[in-house]
Amino acid sequence: MYYNNGPFILASGSPRRQDFMRWMGLDYTVESADIDESRCPGEAPEFYVCRLAREKGGAVASEHPESWVVSGDTVVCLDDDVLGKPENEEHAVEMLMRLSGRRHEVLSAWSILNLERGISENDFCRTAVTFTNFPESVARAYVATGEPLDKAGAYGIQYRGVALVQEITGSYSNVVGMPLAELMAALVRLGAVSAGGGDGRREA
Repeated sequence: MYYNNGPFILASGSPRRQDFMRWMGLDYTVESADIDESRCPGEAPEFYVCRLAREKGGAVASEHPESWVVSGDTVVCLDDDVLGKPENEEHAVEMLMRLSGRRHEVLSAWSILNLERGISENDFCRTAVTFTNFPESVARAYVATGEPLDKAGAYGIQYRGVALVQEITGSYSNVVGMPLAELMAALVRLGAVSAGGGDGRREA
Protein backbone atom coordinates (compact mmCIF):
# COMPACT_ATOMS: atom_id res chain seq x y z
CA MET A 1 0.00 0.00 0.00
CA TYR A 2 2.94 2.32 0.76
CA TYR A 3 6.69 2.33 0.25
CA ASN A 4 9.31 4.31 2.15
CA ASN A 5 11.53 6.94 0.57
CA GLY A 6 14.88 6.14 2.12
CA PRO A 7 16.04 4.20 5.18
CA PHE A 8 13.22 3.69 7.70
CA ILE A 9 13.65 2.68 11.34
CA LEU A 10 10.90 1.79 13.79
CA ALA A 11 12.24 2.73 17.22
CA SER A 12 9.93 0.35 19.08
CA GLY A 13 10.05 -3.24 20.27
CA SER A 14 6.24 -3.44 20.21
CA PRO A 15 5.03 -6.34 18.05
CA ARG A 16 1.79 -4.44 17.43
CA ARG A 17 3.58 -1.39 15.98
CA GLN A 18 5.80 -3.68 13.92
CA ASP A 19 2.70 -5.38 12.52
CA PHE A 20 1.26 -2.01 11.51
CA MET A 21 4.39 -1.04 9.58
CA ARG A 22 4.56 -4.42 7.89
CA TRP A 23 0.87 -4.29 6.90
CA MET A 24 1.46 -0.89 5.31
CA GLY A 25 4.15 -2.47 3.10
CA LEU A 26 7.09 -0.53 4.51
CA ASP A 27 10.65 -1.83 4.40
CA TYR A 28 11.98 -1.07 7.87
CA THR A 29 14.40 -2.15 10.56
CA VAL A 30 13.71 -2.24 14.29
CA GLU A 31 15.93 -0.55 16.84
CA SER A 32 14.53 -0.09 20.33
CA ALA A 33 15.69 2.71 22.60
CA ASP A 34 16.38 2.22 26.29
CA ILE A 35 15.25 5.39 28.06
CA ASP A 36 14.00 6.36 31.50
CA GLU A 37 10.19 6.15 31.23
CA SER A 38 9.47 7.73 34.62
CA ARG A 39 6.74 10.35 34.63
CA CYS A 40 7.78 13.79 35.85
CA PRO A 41 5.86 15.13 38.88
CA GLY A 42 2.69 16.86 37.75
CA GLU A 43 3.32 16.03 34.09
CA ALA A 44 0.07 15.94 32.11
CA PRO A 45 -0.60 12.58 30.39
CA GLU A 46 -0.53 14.07 26.89
CA PHE A 47 2.84 15.75 27.54
CA TYR A 48 4.16 12.57 29.15
CA VAL A 49 3.25 10.24 26.28
CA CYS A 50 4.51 12.72 23.65
CA ARG A 51 7.79 13.18 25.51
CA LEU A 52 8.42 9.44 25.73
CA ALA A 53 7.72 8.94 22.02
CA ARG A 54 10.02 11.85 21.18
CA GLU A 55 12.85 10.66 23.45
CA LYS A 56 12.67 7.10 22.13
CA GLY A 57 12.95 8.35 18.58
CA GLY A 58 15.67 10.85 19.44
CA ALA A 59 17.89 8.21 21.01
CA VAL A 60 17.80 6.17 17.80
CA ALA A 61 17.88 9.08 15.34
CA SER A 62 21.09 10.42 16.87
CA GLU A 63 22.83 7.26 15.63
CA HIS A 64 21.09 7.28 12.23
CA PRO A 65 20.70 10.93 11.12
CA GLU A 66 20.04 9.94 7.49
CA SER A 67 17.09 7.68 8.35
CA TRP A 68 13.40 8.26 8.91
CA VAL A 69 12.85 7.23 12.52
CA VAL A 70 9.35 6.54 13.84
CA SER A 71 8.62 5.89 17.51
CA GLY A 72 5.57 5.75 19.73
CA ASP A 73 4.23 5.34 23.24
CA THR A 74 0.85 4.49 24.77
CA VAL A 75 -0.72 5.11 28.17
CA VAL A 76 -4.13 4.42 29.68
CA CYS A 77 -5.70 7.23 31.72
CA LEU A 78 -8.33 6.62 34.40
CA ASP A 79 -9.43 9.88 35.98
CA ASP A 80 -6.14 11.53 36.96
CA ASP A 81 -4.10 8.33 37.03
CA VAL A 82 -1.81 7.11 34.25
CA LEU A 83 -1.73 3.33 33.94
CA GLY A 84 1.34 1.93 32.26
CA LYS A 85 2.36 -1.71 31.97
CA PRO A 86 1.59 -3.85 35.04
CA GLU A 87 4.49 -4.84 37.28
CA ASN A 88 3.20 -8.39 37.80
CA GLU A 89 0.03 -10.50 37.59
CA GLU A 90 -1.54 -9.13 40.77
CA HIS A 91 -0.93 -5.59 39.59
CA ALA A 92 -2.58 -6.49 36.27
CA VAL A 93 -5.66 -7.84 38.08
CA GLU A 94 -5.81 -4.66 40.18
CA MET A 95 -5.67 -2.48 37.05
CA LEU A 96 -8.40 -4.45 35.30
CA MET A 97 -10.73 -4.28 38.30
CA ARG A 98 -10.26 -0.51 38.43
CA LEU A 99 -11.25 -0.32 34.76
CA SER A 100 -14.22 -2.72 35.05
CA GLY A 101 -17.51 -1.02 34.25
CA ARG A 102 -15.83 2.35 33.68
CA ARG A 103 -14.79 4.66 30.88
CA HIS A 104 -11.11 5.44 30.40
CA GLU A 105 -8.93 7.09 27.78
CA VAL A 106 -6.06 5.69 25.74
CA LEU A 107 -3.39 8.14 24.58
CA SER A 108 -0.91 7.06 21.93
CA ALA A 109 1.80 9.40 20.72
CA TRP A 110 4.06 9.19 17.69
CA SER A 111 7.27 10.88 16.67
CA ILE A 112 8.82 11.24 13.21
CA LEU A 113 12.45 12.30 12.93
CA ASN A 114 14.92 12.78 10.10
CA LEU A 115 17.85 14.74 11.48
CA GLU A 116 19.63 15.06 8.14
CA ARG A 117 16.59 16.86 6.70
CA GLY A 118 15.85 18.79 9.88
CA ILE A 119 12.43 17.16 10.30
CA SER A 120 10.88 16.59 13.72
CA GLU A 121 7.17 16.01 14.25
CA ASN A 122 5.41 14.76 17.39
CA ASP A 123 1.71 14.42 18.20
CA PHE A 124 -0.82 12.17 19.95
CA CYS A 125 -4.32 10.79 19.60
CA ARG A 126 -6.96 10.21 22.28
CA THR A 127 -9.55 7.39 22.27
CA ALA A 128 -12.31 6.74 24.83
CA VAL A 129 -12.90 3.11 25.85
CA THR A 130 -15.66 1.78 28.10
CA PHE A 131 -15.29 -1.63 29.73
CA THR A 132 -18.06 -4.04 30.58
CA ASN A 133 -18.71 -4.67 34.26
CA PHE A 134 -16.90 -7.97 34.85
CA PRO A 135 -16.07 -9.89 38.07
CA GLU A 136 -12.57 -10.51 39.43
CA SER A 137 -12.73 -14.12 38.21
CA VAL A 138 -12.78 -12.84 34.62
CA ALA A 139 -9.87 -10.49 35.28
CA ARG A 140 -7.83 -13.33 36.78
CA ALA A 141 -8.66 -15.68 33.93
CA TYR A 142 -7.57 -13.04 31.42
CA VAL A 143 -4.34 -12.29 33.28
CA ALA A 144 -3.58 -16.03 33.42
CA THR A 145 -3.31 -16.02 29.61
CA GLY A 146 -0.25 -13.77 29.94
CA GLU A 147 -1.64 -11.35 27.35
CA PRO A 148 -1.99 -8.25 29.58
CA LEU A 149 1.48 -8.25 31.11
CA ASP A 150 3.28 -6.20 28.44
CA LYS A 151 0.47 -3.77 27.69
CA ALA A 152 -0.49 -0.38 29.09
CA GLY A 153 -3.60 -0.70 31.22
CA ALA A 154 -3.16 -4.49 31.32
CA TYR A 155 -5.20 -5.30 28.23
CA GLY A 156 -4.92 -5.68 24.48
CA ILE A 157 -8.00 -4.77 22.46
CA GLN A 158 -6.71 -6.64 19.40
CA TYR A 159 -6.72 -10.01 21.15
CA ARG A 160 -8.71 -11.61 23.99
CA GLY A 161 -9.06 -8.26 25.74
CA VAL A 162 -11.65 -7.17 23.19
CA ALA A 163 -14.17 -9.24 25.18
CA LEU A 164 -13.85 -6.70 28.02
CA VAL A 165 -14.68 -3.72 25.79
CA GLN A 166 -18.26 -2.47 25.63
CA GLU A 167 -17.72 0.68 23.59
CA ILE A 168 -14.96 2.60 21.84
CA THR A 169 -15.08 6.22 20.65
CA GLY A 170 -12.24 7.24 18.37
CA SER A 171 -9.35 5.48 16.66
CA TYR A 172 -9.15 1.71 17.12
CA SER A 173 -5.49 1.52 16.06
CA ASN A 174 -4.71 4.14 18.68
CA VAL A 175 -5.83 1.69 21.39
CA VAL A 176 -3.66 -1.02 19.84
CA GLY A 177 -0.67 1.30 20.15
CA MET A 178 -0.38 3.68 17.21
CA PRO A 179 -2.90 6.11 15.62
CA LEU A 180 -2.25 4.69 12.17
CA ALA A 181 -4.36 7.04 10.04
CA GLU A 182 -2.75 10.11 11.61
CA LEU A 183 0.77 8.66 11.44
CA MET A 184 0.55 7.57 7.80
CA ALA A 185 -0.92 10.93 6.75
CA ALA A 186 2.02 12.70 8.41
CA LEU A 187 4.58 10.34 6.85
CA VAL A 188 3.13 10.99 3.39
CA ARG A 189 3.00 14.75 3.95
CA LEU A 190 6.62 14.84 5.13
CA GLY A 191 7.83 12.73 2.20
CA ALA A 192 8.91 9.76 4.27
CA VAL A 193 6.57 7.38 2.44
CA SER A 194 4.57 7.35 -0.79
CA ALA A 195 1.52 5.41 -1.90
CA GLY A 196 2.28 2.44 -4.10
CA GLY A 197 1.16 -0.99 -5.23
CA GLY A 198 0.80 -4.04 -3.03
CA ASP A 199 4.40 -5.05 -3.78
CA GLY A 200 5.68 -1.68 -2.52
CA ARG A 201 6.22 -0.17 -6.00
CA ARG A 202 4.72 3.10 -7.22
CA GLU A 203 1.50 2.61 -9.15
CA ALA A 204 1.59 3.70 -12.82
